[in-house]
Amino acid sequence: MDKQRVLELLARSKPELGVRFGVTRLALFGSTARGTARPDSDVDVLVAFAGPATAERFFGVQFYLEDLLGCNVDLVTEKALLPRFRPFIEQDQVYV
Repeated sequence: MDKQRVLELLARSKPELGVRFGVTRLALFGSTARGTARPDSDVDVLVAFAGPATAERFFGVQFYLEDLLGCNVDLVTEKALLPRFRPFIEQDQVYV
Protein backbone atom coordinates (compact mmCIF):
# COMPACT_ATOMS: atom_id res chain seq x y z
CA MET A 1 0.00 0.00 0.00
CA ASP A 2 1.38 3.42 -0.88
CA LYS A 3 2.10 6.26 1.53
CA GLN A 4 -0.80 8.49 0.50
CA ARG A 5 -3.36 5.71 0.83
CA VAL A 6 -2.09 4.75 4.29
CA LEU A 7 -2.13 8.38 5.44
CA GLU A 8 -5.66 8.80 4.12
CA LEU A 9 -6.91 5.70 5.95
CA LEU A 10 -5.14 6.69 9.17
CA ALA A 11 -6.57 10.21 9.04
CA ARG A 12 -10.07 8.91 8.46
CA SER A 13 -9.76 6.47 11.37
CA LYS A 14 -8.05 8.77 13.87
CA PRO A 15 -11.28 10.13 15.44
CA GLU A 16 -12.57 6.61 16.11
CA LEU A 17 -9.19 5.53 17.48
CA GLY A 18 -9.35 8.48 19.85
CA VAL A 19 -12.80 7.60 21.12
CA ARG A 20 -12.27 3.83 21.38
CA PHE A 21 -8.66 3.68 22.56
CA GLY A 22 -7.61 7.16 23.71
CA VAL A 23 -5.23 7.79 20.80
CA THR A 24 -4.00 11.39 20.75
CA ARG A 25 -1.32 11.23 18.02
CA LEU A 26 -0.48 8.98 15.10
CA ALA A 27 2.55 9.14 12.84
CA LEU A 28 3.59 6.98 9.93
CA PHE A 29 7.31 6.15 9.74
CA GLY A 30 9.62 3.60 8.15
CA SER A 31 9.62 2.30 4.61
CA THR A 32 6.02 3.26 3.87
CA ALA A 33 6.67 6.86 4.98
CA ARG A 34 9.83 6.95 2.84
CA GLY A 35 8.02 5.50 -0.17
CA THR A 36 10.31 2.45 -0.28
CA ALA A 37 7.90 -0.21 1.01
CA ARG A 38 7.75 -3.55 -0.75
CA PRO A 39 4.54 -5.57 -1.19
CA ASP A 40 5.46 -7.68 1.87
CA SER A 41 6.44 -4.72 4.09
CA ASP A 42 4.67 -4.00 7.32
CA VAL A 43 3.44 -0.51 8.18
CA ASP A 44 5.22 1.29 11.02
CA VAL A 45 3.05 3.55 13.17
CA LEU A 46 4.02 5.70 16.13
CA VAL A 47 1.16 6.27 18.58
CA ALA A 48 0.51 8.34 21.69
CA PHE A 49 -2.29 7.70 24.16
CA ALA A 50 -4.15 9.92 26.60
CA GLY A 51 -3.33 8.05 29.76
CA PRO A 52 -1.60 4.70 30.06
CA ALA A 53 -0.92 2.48 27.06
CA THR A 54 -2.59 -0.59 28.51
CA ALA A 55 -2.38 -3.91 26.69
CA GLU A 56 -6.06 -3.58 25.79
CA ARG A 57 -5.52 -0.17 24.21
CA PHE A 58 -2.24 -1.04 22.50
CA PHE A 59 -3.39 -4.30 20.95
CA GLY A 60 -6.81 -2.84 20.20
CA VAL A 61 -5.14 -0.18 18.05
CA GLN A 62 -2.74 -2.67 16.46
CA PHE A 63 -5.48 -5.11 15.47
CA TYR A 64 -7.75 -2.28 14.29
CA LEU A 65 -5.00 -0.92 12.04
CA GLU A 66 -4.07 -4.36 10.71
CA ASP A 67 -7.70 -4.96 9.73
CA LEU A 68 -7.94 -1.48 8.21
CA LEU A 69 -4.71 -1.68 6.21
CA GLY A 70 -4.77 -5.40 5.41
CA CYS A 71 -1.16 -5.96 6.49
CA ASN A 72 1.01 -6.32 9.58
CA VAL A 73 1.44 -3.16 11.63
CA ASP A 74 4.48 -2.47 13.79
CA LEU A 75 3.00 -0.21 16.47
CA VAL A 76 5.35 1.77 18.71
CA THR A 77 4.32 4.08 21.53
CA GLU A 78 6.08 7.41 21.90
CA LYS A 79 6.87 6.58 25.53
CA ALA A 80 8.44 3.22 24.64
CA LEU A 81 10.62 4.65 21.88
CA LEU A 82 14.28 4.05 22.69
CA PRO A 83 16.40 7.22 22.52
CA ARG A 84 18.87 5.65 20.08
CA PHE A 85 16.05 5.02 17.55
CA ARG A 86 14.29 8.37 17.96
CA PRO A 87 16.41 10.29 15.37
CA PHE A 88 15.76 7.67 12.69
CA ILE A 89 12.03 7.68 13.30
CA GLU A 90 11.83 11.46 13.51
CA GLN A 91 13.47 11.90 10.10
CA ASP A 92 10.81 9.69 8.45
CA GLN A 93 7.69 10.36 10.49
CA VAL A 94 4.61 11.92 8.98
CA TYR A 95 1.99 12.93 11.55
CA VAL A 96 -1.63 12.27 10.75
